[in-house]
Amino acid sequence: MNFSTFCRLSALPIILSLPAFVLPSTVLAQQVSSLLSGPDSTPNLLSSDAQEKDDLLNVDAQQGFDDWKAGIKERFGLDFGIDYNVLGYTASSSLGERKSASGAFRLFGTWDLVNREGPNTGSLIFKFENRHAFTTVPPTGFGGELGYAGLNSSVFSDQGWRATHLYWQQEFAQGRGVAYIGWLDVTDFVDVYALASPWTGFSNIAFQTGSGTIGGLPDGALGAMAGGFLTDNIYASAGIADANADPTDPISGFDTLFDQGETFKSLEIGWTSGAEALFVNNAHLTFWQIDARQQAGTPGGHGIAFSYTHVLGDAWLPFIRGGWADDGGSLYEAAVSAGFGYTRQPGRNLLGVGLNWSRPNDTTFGPNLRDQYTLEVFQQWQLTEGLELTPSVQIIKNPALNPNKDTVALFGLRFRASF
Repeated sequence: MNFSTFCRLSALPIILSLPAFVLPSTVLAQQVSSLLSGPDSTPNLLSSDAQEKDDLLNVDAQQGFDDWKAGIKERFGLDFGIDYNVLGYTASSSLGERKSASGAFRLFGTWDLVNREGPNTGSLIFKFENRHAFTTVPPTGFGGELGYAGLNSSVFSDQGWRATHLYWQQEFAQGRGVAYIGWLDVTDFVDVYALASPWTGFSNIAFQTGSGTIGGLPDGALGAMAGGFLTDNIYASAGIADANADPTDPISGFDTLFDQGETFKSLEIGWTSGAEALFVNNAHLTFWQIDARQQAGTPGGHGIAFSYTHVLGDAWLPFIRGGWADDGGSLYEAAVSAGFGYTRQPGRNLLGVGLNWSRPNDTTFGPNLRDQYTLEVFQQWQLTEGLELTPSVQIIKNPALNPNKDTVALFGLRFRASF
């Protein structure tokens, strides 16, 4: 298995199709399916976890459980997974707390309820989580303790129970097209690439969606998106979602979306060498706009993000990404990230290295702040079929909110158990 195959199995990008008459025949032959999405979309996460891993210890203690789940899927059309994740940090220096840790329990699945045996299947997609802190400050808020203008982690918080995904997916045109609507996570389909997952890839948002330059990024948000291939190599997608979404109270989305009407919109156009390599050999531009949010007190804004990745030698995945923002509550006015992923034994280990330059948003953090530089290095090990361990280090040069410190080091350890 080469690096390109590994990335496809990890991210398993599935292209949300347009009606069949606009899609090229070669794309149709590949059964374009439901989502233009990254590794953390629920269907992709299930597919990735189902893949047999070349684990270090050669241990599969959950084969019986996997067989039981497969039987449920065959009988009832319900495919589900469970995982538990932990992230801990220790900082070399801090303005306040020097340690931070959080855990997250997730239950996720797809339930084929309409025309399960046919091509035009209707499915309920869900992901429920409990995110809880073990320390006074969770990793999502740890940047402020370091004087860092940014997010060292974008998901390990203390929000409690939340609904990240809860939407209906309906395939049509003999399985070559799909429509879905409901509570979505826009980071599943906005500016995605193979190493973007905060659960299994880079932790710092500077190496994730928009490189920190996209404002809002709602999840658990009422919305919809659509996309597909315009030619064999050119694709496009568009989405709209409630900008005031609260995933801990999803029902309130009806009030915030329809009463306030403040939304996040995205439009992406990209090139790929082929549908199966969409987020491996890929170049794309993402345009976004977010309305001013009256209750949150954040201004409206817009911007653009770019990304380029291409596999080299079956082992290297270099990338260059970045973006620019005109306000919108973004972390950064401008940012550029470059780095690579490397693996010689796909499914067993993955090395990620990224370097970011960022200019903090004056509206978000205040004026006249110095530019920041962030280096992140992580090494993911697949210990057994269901256990991952990922040590990491982040080096922050010129933390913008701590002018008395030139460099801060952040040492992290992430663990994931999936079932």
